[in-house]
Amino acid sequence: MTYRRAVIPALVGGVLLTALLWWAGASESALRLQGATDVLGAQAAADLERWLAPWSYDPPASSSLGAAVSGGIGDTAHSDSSRYLALHSTALQIRFAAVLVFFVPGALLLVRRLPPVRGRLTAALLAVWAWGLVAGTLAVTVSAPWLIASQGRGSYRFLPQLAAVSSSGRQVLVATALVAAVATVLTARITAEDTDPPRREAVPVRAARLAATAGTAVIALSLVVLSYHSVAATLQTAFSGGGLLSEPGDLLRQWLLLGAWGGPAGAPLDDWLLYRAVDVLLLAVVWWALRLLPGLLTRATVPALAVGGLCATVLGLLTSQFLRMLVDGTQLRWDLYAVAGFGNGVTAALLWGPLAGLATALTLRVLAARKETERTEET
Repeated sequence: MTYRRAVIPALVGGVLLTALLWWAGASESALRLQGATDVLGAQAAADLERWLAPWSYDPPASSSLGAAVSGGIGDTAHSDSSRYLALHSTALQIRFAAVLVFFVPGALLLVRRLPPVRGRLTAALLAVWAWGLVAGTLAVTVSAPWLIASQGRGSYRFLPQLAAVSSSGRQVLVATALVAAVATVLTARITAEDTDPPRREAVPVRAARLAATAGTAVIALSLVVLSYHSVAATLQTAFSGGGLLSEPGDLLRQWLLLGAWGGPAGAPLDDWLLYRAVDVLLLAVVWWALRLLPGLLTRATVPALAVGGLCATVLGLLTSQFLRMLVDGTQLRWDLYAVAGFGNGVTAALLWGPLAGLATALTLRVLAARKETERTEET
């Protein structure tokens, strides 16, 4: 698929994702009405309000309070309050613009390298869905400094605040990114109808399996080694210092750990094994996706495999979180609490996913070079 054909669905998906997030944020104030509380319940309305707040132009109470305290009384306090409110509005403008800016290039690459034709439609849909979560998470992270400054506490524990803000708004992204992915794939399917079906990349089965194993090993490093309780605690508490960039432990946890687990001590063995099965499922999904990805791509380039590895990691996280929701649902009543964990770990996937894709690409190239060398020696 040419760039001219691929840019149309990428723009359609990006605009739709941005509009859906803006609409969700604009609906946040309606949850404070008495009617919403009566229909949804006080706890459900509060949870939805908290999930939608990162996309709402309505500033939190802390922004106004922080501005009033720093400004004093009279006109000075009003002037400072206006500045803080304007800074909050700027943060949201940057956030929504960044969603579009980040979504379009990734969707364009995926639609070109993974066109939604027969045999690739499901893979393209899942990949674009995962990329929607990535684009939203990147947008939240990029706009976080402005949002932190708008609360009047930008110089206090900046890195923990950055970690908290960068992981917010993920529950809304899961649903809106899926809708945007469906629109992107359907538009791409229409624009690709009169083109010849793209050829598949010929990848030997053994090479694909070894490459997928190498990529999955990178994910396992975070999920199994770094996420173990004792190691994770060391990472979170080992680095300290003073000044604005002190206490990076929360930020390292968000960007390095894909999970959290420990030994069976203090818990029944069957429960421990059940929750470890969730981690095994994540690794299985990542391995299967990386195993199929080189053959599904029209060209197994390094950027395509890096983005594909990121999408595979996000899909593995969503699959494992869905299974965890089913496991917890046997003990908890079915409400919004059951789906609160959706989207966890996407910040860490931003680091480990591309690394897994790069490991896959490097393994494929090494095996291809070795095979070419053996063929040359035989001749």
